[in-house]
Parts: sequence; C-alpha cells; structure tokens
Amino acid sequence: MRTALLQSSGRPGSTFENLKVLDEAAGRAAAAGAALLVAPEMFLTGYAIGDDIARLAEPADGDSADAIAELAHRHGLAITYGYPERDGDQVHNSAQLISADGTRLANYRKSHLFGGFERDHFTPGDQPVVQAQLNGLTIGIMICYDVEFPELVRAHALAGTDLLLVPTANMHPFEIVAESLVPVRAWENQMYVAYANRVGQEGEFEFFGLSALAGPDGVARARAGRSGEELVLADLDPALLAASREANPYLEDRRPGLYGSLA
Repeated sequence: MRTALLQSSGRPGSTFENLKVLDEAAGRAAAAGAALLVAPEMFLTGYAIGDDIARLAEPADGDSADAIAELAHRHGLAITYGYPERDGDQVHNSAQLISADGTRLANYRKSHLFGGFERDHFTPGDQPVVQAQLNGLTIGIMICYDVEFPELVRAHALAGTDLLLVPTANMHPFEIVAESLVPVRAWENQMYVAYANRVGQEGEFEFFGLSALAGPDGVARARAGRSGEELVLADLDPALLAASREANPYLEDRRPGLYGSLA
C-alpha cells in the first residue's frame, strides 16, 4: 500500500486554508498512486495558536470532518489528519482516519500530553489502542509524544497493528526522535511507522520536519528534509512485514511475568 506523508504546518489559524492545502496534497498523493495520506498533528487548525485552539475545536463528526470525507472520496484515498476535538467542555488533541469512501474509521485522542502548552489546552485521552482495518491491514493511530513511550507502541504490536500512523508536531532540539527512535520503534515492534511532522517556525516552536515511513527492518523507506513543505511517498509491503516478523520473534519471546514492575 502506497502511503503519502504530508510534511507541512499548513496555515495556522485558518481551517479553511488548511482544508485547501489538504485537498491539494490529496490530489498529488492520489495521482502518485497513494492509498493513504497522513497529515501532521493539529493540521486542521495549526498547533501554536493559543486560545484559538478552543475556538476552532470541532466534534469528530463536525463540518470539517464532512469536508475531509468529501475530498477523500473525490480523490479516492484514505486520509488521517490531526485536529482539536470538541467534546462538551473538553478539548482533545485528536487524529482521525477517514476512508476513501468517506467513512470515519477511527478517532484517537492523544494520551500523553507534552509540556505546559498542551496541558493548558487539552484533556488527555484514555484509550491507548485505537485501530481500524484498511486495505487488508490493521492500522493504529497515536500522536507525536505518544510514540516515545515504548509501552504504548508495544500495546499496538500486541493488538496486531501493521501500520502505526503518528501525526506529529515535534520541535527542535528533539530530532533524535525522528532520526533514531521512530525506526527503532518499527524494528522492536515489527510494524511500519508513519511519522508525519510539521515544519518551520510557528509561534515559540521550531518544527524540524524529518517525516518518515520506517519499516519493520528499521529502515526509513522515505524521509523528508529538515525544512520546507514536502509530500513523501513510500510503499508498505505486507510480504516484507510477514517475513520480518517470522525472522524477529520479539513478541513470541516476551516473558510478561517478569514485567510486572513496569506498571
């Protein structure tokens, strides 16, 4: 399955403009044969927009979700995007997966909030593993900081996730996450990991890009640069995934009885 990663910070503060950017990227991805497009964390509205986060937050089935469902159907590919989700008085940092026919397949709320900025504006989610089926694969979703917790990624591996989607807003000086940790997560859990980051200066944050699709062999199949908007594409090979899992039986060789102290 060909997967496209949109490395972009869009147009912070404008849902309308970000929908236009997503529409254009979806058209390019579909023309290149992609079946899935992954956009960054909080792509719908922008990340460093302060109190506008609450003002622009929408329910998971809101107007923007309908607009993205329409463009996914029009371009014929699935889309994952980050957005601020309104649920009553709470706002979550969420990511939603919509299929190529416009069906809402999965919605995940970020469970590990990073720093005072996020804790001031969001309520953490409490569902660690959110999955959906897409093109014969089990797709999992988490957001940015979540992937830095090995327990959470391992929970996905144990639940059978084949491709882990990670919309991201990671900033300098944490490049080690994209360069080293993400490929290691893919290797140690025997899955593909799609890491789609924001890029450039936004408010007080300098996002470093380096979006990547890492395979179960720990190799980045595609890697964006450190600056500038990019659309990068790579193919996910189920045969490689199966062979790699057979050769690297980490999950079979676990001894859970020894790990009680981790909880």
